[in-house]
Amino acid sequence: MFRDTFDKAVWFLLALTMAAILLLVARGGEPGDGKRGAGLGKAVEREMAYRARVELVGKLYRPVEELRQSGNNAAALLKLDELIRSYPGEAHGHILQGEILREMGAFDEAVASYVEGVKLNGDYLDAKSPLSRRKEIQQLVDEGLKSVGARAAASPGNRSVAASLQKVNYLKSRLAGGCE
Repeated sequence: MFRDTFDKAVWFLLALTMAAILLLVARGGEPGDGKRGAGLGKAVEREMAYRARVELVGKLYRPVEELRQSGNNAAALLKLDELIRSYPGEAHGHILQGEILREMGAFDEAVASYVEGVKLNGDYLDAKSPLSRRKEIQQLVDEGLKSVGARAAASPGNRSVAASLQKVNYLKSRLAGGCE
C-alpha cells in the first residue's frame, strides 16, 4: 500500500480531499439552502443598515430640529452648514435646509437644496420611507410650476429664473419616477 513516496503522496492527497469534502458538507449543508440563507442575510443586513442610517440621521440632526422648533431658523441654518460640511454625502441636511429656506420665503434656494438632497438620496421621494418628504416636494413642485413658471414666462432671458424652473422640473421628473 505505501510502497514508495509516490504512493504516500497519492494517499495523502486522497485523504486531504476527503477531509475537505467532509468539511464542506458539514459546514454548508445543501447548496440551495446556503444560497437562500445568504440572500436572506443580505436583505437583513440592508434593512439593518437602513434603520441604523435613519436613527443616525435623527440623532445627528436633532439639534437642528430643536432650533427650528424654537423658531431660531437662522441658527438652525448655521448648524446645518456645519453638518453639511462635516457630512457632504448625507442628503438629510440639504432636505432640512430646503424646508427652512422655504419657511423663510427663499423659494428658489429651497428648491436648490431639495434638488441637492434628492440627488444624493432618492429615499426622500419614496412614500414608504421613514425619511420621506414626498408630499412636501410635491407641494414645492406645484407651487414652483406656478410661481417660477410665471416668472420665466414674464422674463424669458433671465438665466437664474430659467435655472430655478429647471430644478423644479427635475423634482417633478423624479416624483414621476424618472431617474438622473
